[in-house]
Amino acid sequence: MTSTAPLQDTSTSLHGDTPAEAGGYGDFRLFGLATFLVADGMTFAGFFAAYLTFRAVNPLPEGGNYELELLLPTINTVVLIISSFTFHRAGKECRGGNLGASRLWLAITAALGAAFLAGQMVEYFSLPFSLTDNLFASTFYALTGFHGLHVTLGVICITIVALQTRAGGRISASDHFGLEAAELYWHFVDGIWVVLYGILYLL
Repeated sequence: MTSTAPLQDTSTSLHGDTPAEAGGYGDFRLFGLATFLVADGMTFAGFFAAYLTFRAVNPLPEGGNYELELLLPTINTVVLIISSFTFHRAGKECRGGNLGASRLWLAITAALGAAFLAGQMVEYFSLPFSLTDNLFASTFYALTGFHGLHVTLGVICITIVALQTRAGGRISASDHFGLEAAELYWHFVDGIWVVLYGILYLL
């Protein structure tokens, strides 16, 4: 009568690590996210450089440059900055095991992101120029629209993360990479807006 050796569980090593971690490779998810954000930041940098170059070497004719209202963009800036703090609070609550509070702060963050998008749409409808009027108008819509797309994707990600903090979800106090990744992305989007606000509205 032959004995059968138990099947080895290849999902973890003898030390409780995953095969990648046991082999010294670690978790590359954060590195991949950072690489994406660097590449995305370079795209925005290209937009900023193009806008500043166009303004320097191709001055617009008289009446072609518009005075932008500062009130609504400033409110939007404050809204996004506040949303970074609320997202940070959500992460802190999650790591502390208080998933209910984390979900609440995530909902507040998503609402602030949606408020920013609503404010941007109000601004679009009140602008004295359209997309194809001149170089300034085209660049303005390209920059703000591209950033608005990032905010939209961020709000969607925050909503998904909030749903995953429910009981039985993928995010917990011990496994919260998804929340941290979304938070890092959101801080990146907020930082880009601060630069964009300074270039478009204050220069």
